[in-house]
Amino acid sequence: MNAPVSPSQTLLARDLAAPEFRCGQFDGRWRLVSQAWPYVVIAVSAAPRPNSPTEFGLRFECSGYPQVAVTAQPWDLATDAPLSAHLWPRGKLILPSVFRPEWQGGTCLYLPCDRISMNGHEVWVNQHPNRLWQPARGIICYLEQVHDLLNQDDYTGAVAA
Repeated sequence: MNAPVSPSQTLLARDLAAPEFRCGQFDGRWRLVSQAWPYVVIAVSAAPRPNSPTEFGLRFECSGYPQVAVTAQPWDLATDAPLSAHLWPRGKLILPSVFRPEWQGGTCLYLPCDRISMNGHEVWVNQHPNRLWQPARGIICYLEQVHDLLNQDDYTGAVAA
């Protein structure tokens, strides 16, 4: 007998099937890799850089979705395991402040929309209001921020591709 599906799981499935997510897939900004509740793995495309991948995986933990923010860990799509720190994206100024393998043991990104990172950062409400978790937008608000980071001039490639 199948276990009952939680409302959070149903709402995540709705958002992954919604036009905004599907358009991102169609445009090549991200792609759904796998789902095993409460986790979902999504690959986010990155601007071409020498000796660097064209996408980076993120493993999202989605318990309490969408009222509770998700948290995402850089994920190795080939091994289905956390991405080694030496393979994380790098940049000149902005990327190193977000992709910080030393932050929380590499379990999340340093973003105002990340459930783990937002703890203890109450000032982000005033400093970064447009980067906070938005339950009405769900996982899209996180994906758009990561995609923007990986597709700007600051992004220089993988640390050790």
